[in-house]
Amino acid sequence: MLTGFILPCLYAFFASLGFGIFDNIRGNKLFFAGFCGSLGWFVYLAAERLLISDIECYFWATVAISLFAEFAARLQKVPATLYLVPALIPLVPGGGVYYSVEAAILGETERAASLGLHTLGIAGALAMGIITVTSLMRLYNVLAARRRLRRPASAPR
Repeated sequence: MLTGFILPCLYAFFASLGFGIFDNIRGNKLFFAGFCGSLGWFVYLAAERLLISDIECYFWATVAISLFAEFAARLQKVPATLYLVPALIPLVPGGGVYYSVEAAILGETERAASLGLHTLGIAGALAMGIITVTSLMRLYNVLAARRRLRRPASAPR
């Protein structure tokens, strides 16, 4: 159990924390950024046990990261990207890019194309997870603002 869930999440926490330091995030915001990264990796590992495709796992992990980043940003009155960027670092498919370029250099075009398309799918899943949550949050904000405008002001007594 320790090596299955806790250690990878701990590694993701420190990776996100390190990139948060690199991005000059300070105070408890740095802890939130690290927690956001470990949450994403936890959701990825949990989804991996339930779902077939790892691209789906990346999508759901990114949705969890984006949701947490939006709520933490509202709580601390900062942009959501403050938490989103460091938290995505552990999920970025850098190895896939490396191995697809390596296969291309070695002349293994089928393997390079397969790895490249898979990596592109992961990157697309990350983007779609962010876009989905961001769009839903903007829609919620618009609907909440309209609801506040429609509410009649209470008449003074």
